[in-house]
Amino acid sequence: MAVRHYENFPVASLLLPRKLRHPVALIYRFAREADDFADEGEAPAATRLAALAAFREELARIERGAAPGIPWFAALAEAIGRHQLPIDAFADLLSAFSQDVVKPRYADFTEVLDYCRRSANPVGRLLLVLYGTATPQNLAHSDAVCSSLQLINFLQDVPIDYEKGRIYMPQDELARFGVSEEQIARGDAGGNWPAFMAFQADRARSMLMGGAPLGRILPGRIGLEMRMIVQGGDRILSKIGAVGGDVFRHRPVLKWFDWPIMLARALSNP
Repeated sequence: MAVRHYENFPVASLLLPRKLRHPVALIYRFAREADDFADEGEAPAATRLAALAAFREELARIERGAAPGIPWFAALAEAIGRHQLPIDAFADLLSAFSQDVVKPRYADFTEVLDYCRRSANPVGRLLLVLYGTATPQNLAHSDAVCSSLQLINFLQDVPIDYEKGRIYMPQDELARFGVSEEQIARGDAGGNWPAFMAFQADRARSMLMGGAPLGRILPGRIGLEMRMIVQGGDRILSKIGAVGGDVFRHRPVLKWFDWPIMLARALSNP
């Protein structure tokens, strides 16, 4: 699942078996803290990159069996060893967050997807390894779900990301729809903006549903968790559509009343 601002989606929830909640929480702590480094207020780029480099050195320590320099990494090292979690997945996250510091624009969808591959997909892959279900088919479904959730997050957070100096929308597609950076800066949802957002949302939903079978493949509560995640992403996309893509004035989030609906749909789609 997507890491950035993933508060819309279940994380280490009560749906997961108790024995998995602690390692899942460690994975998300790593991802959240590393992501926060990339978004560290007014800190200069060099400071943010240094903080991410420190995490990278901790991974190297784990690989060579050395004692971590950051105390909580000892628990992460234990989880990595016990569950044989791939170090490369953690390294990919750091690569994506480092890119956030230095790359504010994306030329095309291929570049955006490459970012998703490193910023979101590793979390899903780590969870599948943790669950003992990392088959090639499951990994492909997970990648589709995770990348789509990252794209959905980008759609939610267009104005928030712009305030940070970033635009994750593909530059060539903005040009094709006649949407300028100045329009985003104004928070102007007029003109071709609704059509542009509908195009983005349709593609994200197609990707999300392409990976949705994973929720039926995974067993028990883990499968239900995945179906809830898919329902959450789909519901956010519906909210974006309901406001004509105007995320400047109406950032779509999941409210208390959305969760019973999502659960009912997840249970009815075993």
